[in-house]
Amino acid sequence: MPSKKVILLEQFLPIRESLASVGKKIVFTNGCFDLIHRGHIDYLRLSKNLGDILVVGLNSDRSVRRIKGPGRPITPEEDRAEILAALDFVDYIILFDEDTPFELIKAIVPDILAKGADWSENEIVGAEIVKAAGGEVARIPLTPGKSTSGLIGKILDTFGREKIGE
Repeated sequence: MPSKKVILLEQFLPIRESLASVGKKIVFTNGCFDLIHRGHIDYLRLSKNLGDILVVGLNSDRSVRRIKGPGRPITPEEDRAEILAALDFVDYIILFDEDTPFELIKAIVPDILAKGADWSENEIVGAEIVKAAGGEVARIPLTPGKSTSGLIGKILDTFGREKIGE
């Protein structure tokens, strides 16, 4: 049964208004979250600590393929969304099909836009929208040595490309 945390943008907008009316701070972040690892958990927990409600924009399978290539995602969007929904510090997940979350950010106008510290502020999609509305952009430190690409590389090195169908 799908989690009630996984919703459409149209479903979230009235929730956003209701939360804002009682002074709740909305934090927005986004990503592919293909193979969930400790770096993701640390990043999402730190993002949530910036406000009251954490909304995760999740790239759809089509979006991930365009960004990462034909072998990705490894985990289908429904599974990635449900895994994120199982985390108590994630409040809502909204799938998006575009390459960037610009339209989501434009519609939601979060109070805080969180992105990994590997992005410079001028590279962060939607930063200008959030700042123009009086919000802030937070660059979250990454957990050293923890990445999906590193995890995939380790799997390939350990088991060999031919053993896992590559």
